[in-house]
Amino acid sequence: MPFCVAIPTTGLMLLALGTLASAGGTGESDWPNWRGPHHDGSAGAKDLPADFSKDRGVAWTTRLPGPGASSPAIVGERVFLTSIDSMGSELLAICLDADSGAERWIVPAGSGYRPGGKGSETKIHNRSNYASPSPTCDGERVLFFFGNGDLSSFSLDGELEWSRNLQKEFGDFAFQWTFSASPTLWKGRVYLPVLQRNQPVGGIGKAGGESYLLALDAETGETVFRVLRPSKAIMESLESYASAIPHVGQDGREELLVVGGDVITGHDPQSGKELWRWGTWNEGHREPAWRLVPSPVTGAGLVLACGPKGAPACAVRLGGEGELGAAGLAWKSAGRRDPVTTDVPTPLFDDGSFFVLSDLRESLTRVNAASGEKEWTLKLSGDHRWRASPTGADGKIWLMDHGGNVLVVDATSGELVHQAAMGDEDEDSARAAIAVAHGSLFIRTSDTIYRVGG
Repeated sequence: MPFCVAIPTTGLMLLALGTLASAGGTGESDWPNWRGPHHDGSAGAKDLPADFSKDRGVAWTTRLPGPGASSPAIVGERVFLTSIDSMGSELLAICLDADSGAERWIVPAGSGYRPGGKGSETKIHNRSNYASPSPTCDGERVLFFFGNGDLSSFSLDGELEWSRNLQKEFGDFAFQWTFSASPTLWKGRVYLPVLQRNQPVGGIGKAGGESYLLALDAETGETVFRVLRPSKAIMESLESYASAIPHVGQDGREELLVVGGDVITGHDPQSGKELWRWGTWNEGHREPAWRLVPSPVTGAGLVLACGPKGAPACAVRLGGEGELGAAGLAWKSAGRRDPVTTDVPTPLFDDGSFFVLSDLRESLTRVNAASGEKEWTLKLSGDHRWRASPTGADGKIWLMDHGGNVLVVDATSGELVHQAAMGDEDEDSARAAIAVAHGSLFIRTSDTIYRVGG
């Protein structure tokens, strides 16, 4: 009996998807990773459905075997996700058919490793479990990472290629909350930053623990490099749950952007060498509890790094060398009372602007990327928390709260275009970013995924 139950919507014809996956590579209309084809939350899709509900305009609905916060990755005719099973003991790698929502394959992908050798329960903190990092696919293979350190590569048909557990190899993670950075699959390599505390947390981890940037060969899973990423931050401020974001400058320089430990750094993707560093939003590293969640986002020659818990958003000039200092900062928001701040959601870059979803201020703000000037702010409902990162496409912004309530916002005016309640009545932990692929929206609540349109 399949874990995943697809419920097709009657009367809606699905268009066959053209795919490049069988020949390798991803297509322009794919959504291959958590932040989409440009690693900034945007897609070039047009004519997306903007009037829908759970029972209108939905191509199919699939109930998943259990909860998770991973965003779907869509490449060709395949949709990839993770979840835990209903008993909370198994980590699952899932592939659905993009046309029908039916299960193509589902594979137990966990090694059973638990930090400190504790138990088998995969739900270890409120509103989180090990199925929070999002999968990533390059059209040849798909990578799944789980918060217990399991990192595995599968063929598109579900055959295991290689698997490693990072905690088992490099030591137990030292995080206050469940580690949830998503892996970055870029140009044949897998990158994952592990920026953690240098002392045990809840009896897990060790004194003198190291933060590092890891790179693996995507085909073999072998280590390419593991470089230390030092910081002067203290205690929880050393922790980061952000992913590494690749960037190619106008001069062709490639770098990986890593944020956490009170600073943002650029690294050579070939060697891991640190090229530059800027910081900090935590002056003097005085605040000990400023763990970082939002990943960096690039646009207009800048990278936006958002300090936590009401700290400013800082736009730093790209292309520098060494310690950038004050000259490296293009602009920053006022922080605290300013809506341009975010504790959890990663901002979006689209059409020359950053869009900052503030879970603290319960607002969405469009910011001119070059100048930092606020163009509009939309106040949001406070019924549920806003922690899923926003998506930009078709001249609109798509966002979802913990209750599975989806908003469609006009990107130019900031006006609310549409809202749809996609969560179950008791939903309060929907945190996946909405994916855009093949003329459709792929909306994942805690344990259900919808394809809207198509």
